[in-house]
Amino acid sequence: MKKFTFGIPEAIVPSNFCRGLRYDETEVQYNADKVQFKTTARGCLLELPLEDGEEVFGFGLQLKGFNHKGHKLTLRANSDPVANTGDSHAPVPFFVTNRGYGMYFDTARYVEVCCGYGKNKSRPKVENNTIIATAEDLYRKCGLREQTVMSVEIPVAKGVDVYIFEGDSITDIVCQYNMFSGGGCDVPEWGLGVMYRCYARYTGDEVIAMAKYFREKDIPCDIIGLEPGWQSSSYSCSYVWDRERYPNHEEVVQYLRGHDFHINLWEHAFVNSTSPIYETLHDYSGDYEVWQGLIPDFATEEAQQIFADYHRQYLVENGIDGFKLDECDNSDFVHDWSFPNCTEFPSGMDGEQYHSLFGTLYMQTIMRALGDRQTLSEVRNAGALAASYPFVLYSDLYDHKDFIRGIVNAGFSGLLWTAEVRHAKSREDFLRRLQTNVFSVQCLINAWYCEKAPWLEFDCEAEVRELLQTRKTLVPMLKKAFEAYKKNGKPPIRALVMDYTQDAQTYGIDDEYLFCDSLLVAPMTAEERTRRVYLPEGDWCDYWTKEPVRNGWIEVETTKIPVFEKCEGK
Repeated sequence: MKKFTFGIPEAIVPSNFCRGLRYDETEVQYNADKVQFKTTARGCLLELPLEDGEEVFGFGLQLKGFNHKGHKLTLRANSDPVANTGDSHAPVPFFVTNRGYGMYFDTARYVEVCCGYGKNKSRPKVENNTIIATAEDLYRKCGLREQTVMSVEIPVAKGVDVYIFEGDSITDIVCQYNMFSGGGCDVPEWGLGVMYRCYARYTGDEVIAMAKYFREKDIPCDIIGLEPGWQSSSYSCSYVWDRERYPNHEEVVQYLRGHDFHINLWEHAFVNSTSPIYETLHDYSGDYEVWQGLIPDFATEEAQQIFADYHRQYLVENGIDGFKLDECDNSDFVHDWSFPNCTEFPSGMDGEQYHSLFGTLYMQTIMRALGDRQTLSEVRNAGALAASYPFVLYSDLYDHKDFIRGIVNAGFSGLLWTAEVRHAKSREDFLRRLQTNVFSVQCLINAWYCEKAPWLEFDCEAEVRELLQTRKTLVPMLKKAFEAYKKNGKPPIRALVMDYTQDAQTYGIDDEYLFCDSLLVAPMTAEERTRRVYLPEGDWCDYWTKEPVRNGWIEVETTKIPVFEKCEGK
């Protein structure tokens, strides 16, 4: 990798908050002179050429798009992306291409990227009057089959550090980016099992009853998650056990731990005036409120210490080893609850920068509270240089195809994503969703608004038991993949194009993925009776039947999730 500085970078950038940063400079073949830079009244602008046939991937957790060639993206933290516009729970200003390089722009601003647009030039007179009757074909017709330009506009800033990574495959490049950020995260084996998040209004007794159900029915469950009802105030948060629903919360924790459950608590970082840490955090918070609560500035040592010390003393040391960090992204399309970009923080950040760094700083704070205790927890926002944090992204959105695309895309950017299961339209919909979830980095059933286990209304308890038992058999494989992630940065789940970068068939496949090092997973939704699956070069067999399967495109019809195993050498 190599760093190139353009203009005068801002002082507040993600790398300054990355505690495990590893910059080992090497020479790169990419000619940085090809990058044109200038400052403008809007900030700064970089332009670089994209060759015909050069495909672009990455830019964080993109639920609506995959290959970004020819698209415009605005990389801003947002919980409600409605189209392929770049808005994301985890926008990351890092991209990779199929031409052997990737670039990371070290900025906390809302970057606007145009991935392959034509520049003004003198063109020959060529008529192009073919009439096309569908929007999809029309915009495909307008796609440029020539060298184009990627523009990267960074608002406010007058410069930026750009890091260039090179490798033979996209996986090689992403590994270097992940190691630059400190390597992949270290996770406990139990965190890779099954998590069940209970109904938000459950009492302590009802949580215990749910735990007994899992054990009595021999349904695997490793982690019980408690939603907002565990707190005396939740919007904003007190971080204090509710006395009515949990009058004996110590007994609930003791029962769960005594029956081999780990415990994960929901929260967000907006601090209610009834919280014991409200007064001490007041001077280390932003000048706006959210839900009448403080916004602690986790970029300050004081705010991190106050928040972490309280969590360690009153929660972690009393048996809690996981947290669900909600509402740390933003919401501009569906709701209007979050803080404005003009918010000022004691660290010197404005609201735009804090939105971009909020999730990362929040994860740091909770890791500080956990100390040497391992976890695999959840977060609603992450961003650049986040690979070393053992937190999995999730969403309030619920389109199954988008969730599958999230699994495929997360690995480009040092992120983890769970296609969690909540409700379903039908028995088949529930089982198809659970199949996908079982083959995710985290197996999470989020029943926060379901009074009973959501599969009971569909009378499919036996199928759920079988699927969750399958998940248990995958845990050793996942644990080994996470060990490699920590050691060399290789994501445990990857898009096909990451390993098979020279195979043009993979450039548009956003609904299949590589799971660990030996499996290829091709989920199906309830609407699909059959689906096409692409198996890259090599020898493959059906994971369920062990029968050999030819590579290339095949048609699959099954009630199981299509999974194929590499069988080289067999």
